[in-house]
Amino acid sequence: MNPKPERTEGGRGTDRRGTEGARETGRRTGGASRRRGAELEDAILRAAWDVLVERGYPGFTYEAVAAGAGTSRPVLYRRWPQRDDLLLATLTKFWQPVAVPDTGSLREDAIGVLRNANALRARMTTLLGVQLMDHFRAAGTSFSELRDALRPPGGATPFEQIVARAVERGELPDEPRSSRVVNLPFDLLRHDMLMTLDAVPDESMVEIVDEVWLPLLAPPRRH
Repeated sequence: MNPKPERTEGGRGTDRRGTEGARETGRRTGGASRRRGAELEDAILRAAWDVLVERGYPGFTYEAVAAGAGTSRPVLYRRWPQRDDLLLATLTKFWQPVAVPDTGSLREDAIGVLRNANALRARMTTLLGVQLMDHFRAAGTSFSELRDALRPPGGATPFEQIVARAVERGELPDEPRSSRVVNLPFDLLRHDMLMTLDAVPDESMVEIVDEVWLPLLAPPRRH
């Protein structure tokens, strides 16, 4: 025979086993507060970023990220089958575009771009350069390739944009320029960040523009 349901003080019958089972099911599923879709993905990527910053690439594991996000490894595997898929998704979320000023002056635009990049990217650049060295070695890739993967496809770089505007204004002659020359200020800024593991002083950014870059773009004409 089945046991009789216990009576509560109110006189209505309840099945203790059924109630406790329902509670346990609610705990496992998260009940009404269970995260789904974009909310869950956001929590995972934020946890992944924290793990990457604190432990570097060697500690960037499914187990660590799942624990940080309060979820399970299968949830991560379904979205990102490979660890590098999760890494790229994490970096893409936190890789913000650098604002490009339009002051009407090539020099002021260039210094403005460097200042914006310095404020926005100093921490990210040192993180990628230091914490991801094991990733670059294992994957046979480089910081430059990762940067290109994070950059929106087909878009001009900030320095390509400001040089094109300077040509339209007549501030620069309309002549071919290599990508290396046009984007040199970013490369020099990143070099200084990686060498010091810190933000770059303002006077160094002004020096990059005034003493290195502008003379390369518009060298003195020979008579």
